[in-house]
Amino acid sequence: MSYLLILLILLAAGAVVFALVRGLIAFVNMEPEDVDADGVTASHKKQNEMMFARVKYQAIAVILVALLLLLAGGQS
Repeated sequence: MSYLLILLILLAAGAVVFALVRGLIAFVNMEPEDVDADGVTASHKKQNEMMFARVKYQAIAVILVALLLLLAGGQS
């Protein structure tokens, strides 16, 4: 069971890095001319999406680490 949790933690951490890199790429490729009707650029929308995705994956990783610690503490 702990091996599965470790694998899930690694996957969640990988997803965090992926979302972080995608957000940084959106930031670098920002084009001020690409504005929608609300005055928001497509790059800002993508950055926002990736920020929320990163926070979500970080929360999942923290919960999985807490579960792993609970399981490890119960085995001693």
